[in-house]
Amino acid sequence: MSKVIVETSARHVHLSAEHLEILFGKGAELTVKKMLSQPGQFACEERVTVEGPKNAIKNVSILGPVRKATQVELSLTDARTIGLSAPIRESGDIAGTPGCKIIGPCGEVEIAEGVIAAKRHIHLTPADAKEFGVEDKEIVSVKIDGERGLVFGDVVVRVNENFAAAMHIDTDESNASAAFGEVWGEIVK
Repeated sequence: MSKVIVETSARHVHLSAEHLEILFGKGAELTVKKMLSQPGQFACEERVTVEGPKNAIKNVSILGPVRKATQVELSLTDARTIGLSAPIRESGDIAGTPGCKIIGPCGEVEIAEGVIAAKRHIHLTPADAKEFGVEDKEIVSVKIDGERGLVFGDVVVRVNENFAAAMHIDTDESNASAAFGEVWGEIVK
């Protein structure tokens, strides 16, 4: 049986160094609030407002470290709330996606693209992938037991030596499966 921890990835923003300075001032750096399960990744003290054509969501987390391109990850419900139709994509695959306005305490940035609903995925090291019998970019299903147990289909496996084993779902998916607290999923091929 191939079980992996299931974590809920709430709405968040990844910022480029250029956009970080516009939003938070020249020389601004991200402040670690909490380290995340993926090595080197962290939730930041800094927060922003994400604004679409219909509405805005205040107090959105920033995840660090800075990236080469700014990206906004929302649930489909969040995207509809601000008036956007966000495509489901893997992180970093932002070409042709909608943009939005990001507002910080020192300025604002209008991104032309970068708003996505993150495709559900599993992070694994090469050793984990071998143990589970899966490969990078393979599509699997993951069964979650519990009061609202279900099987998530179309889960992409991402393999990298810098990863820690974990499945990431967004808040809509977490609510649908009542995946609260410590939840484990079984990889089903």
